Amino acid sequence: MEYKDQVIKNNLTLITTAQELNLPVIATEQYPKGLGRTAPELLDLLGEDSIFTKNCFTAYTAEVAAKLKSLSRKKILLSGSETHICVFQTARDLINAGYEVFLVRDAVCSRRQENWRNGLDLMQSMGAVITNTETALYDLLKVSGTPEFKKLSQLIK
Repeated sequence: MEYKDQVIKNNLTLITTAQELNLPVIATEQYPKGLGRTAPELLDLLGEDSIFTKNCFTAYTAEVAAKLKSLSRKKILLSGSETHICVFQTARDLINAGYEVFLVRDAVCSRRQENWRNGLDLMQSMGAVITNTETALYDLLKVSGTPEFKKLSQLIK
């Protein structure tokens, strides 16, 4: 996938930021026995407890829906692959379930750039907010000068 290394790096930044700010992280894997596992560096950071296995394309499975409900959160930062299939269907299902979706455009990928762009366009037309890793990080931090800011701002340099 084009830009795979950058997408992995951006997801590492997002996960590290969430963990530092005590925000929940949920990850899914699409049929890992056949398609392979998530990138090892992401798995190391996530830990197995936050990963849900799925066979359908959407990540908004019954298990994930129950987990999200238990967290009482309505805003979702969304990343992953493939933009025009799994990420698109997940965004659609989350929006239909009443969540506000922030799609991190530089933390998603597709095998072909035209599919990536189409996926972004579809999600934006459905109401997803299209953002990027740096904007998301600073939006979560809110202010400079904190210990979290000093640590996390280093991730995007």
